[in-house]
Amino acid sequence: MPEITPFLMFNDQAIDAMELYTSVFPNSKIVSTIAGPDGRPVGGTFELDGKSFSCYNAGEHPNFVFSQGISLMIYTETQEETDHYYDKLSEGGEQLPCGWVTDRFGISWQVTPRMLMELISDPDREKAQRVTDAMMKMTRIIIADLESAAG
Repeated sequence: MPEITPFLMFNDQAIDAMELYTSVFPNSKIVSTIAGPDGRPVGGTFELDGKSFSCYNAGEHPNFVFSQGISLMIYTETQEETDHYYDKLSEGGEQLPCGWVTDRFGISWQVTPRMLMELISDPDREKAQRVTDAMMKMTRIIIADLESAAG
């Protein structure tokens, strides 16, 4: 299969976004930048914990806007990790229901404890529904509340 790399088209904040994302995720770095006509960087490639992304500044182009139709999902293991990503990525953005945030650049993220996905997939459909109902009432996902709902 060919390599698939998400490409994020910003109006004028590609470098700021790369700097934020690489500061939030461990084992992350800006791999390369692309110089614009004036020599200043206008985009590039970065890695988030080894996963490659590319981005570029499109200028003020009305068709290059982000929507919640596509989001980046972050699987977390602990409440501390969940809180870290939820807080850092929502700074200057918006906190949304069910662990979603929109960052200050308009990118949607799902900050999702791995155990949430396990619980809502549980063969015990009543248990899965209780967990789903609990999640639907949350903004930030609280692992202890999911565990309580699971019984």
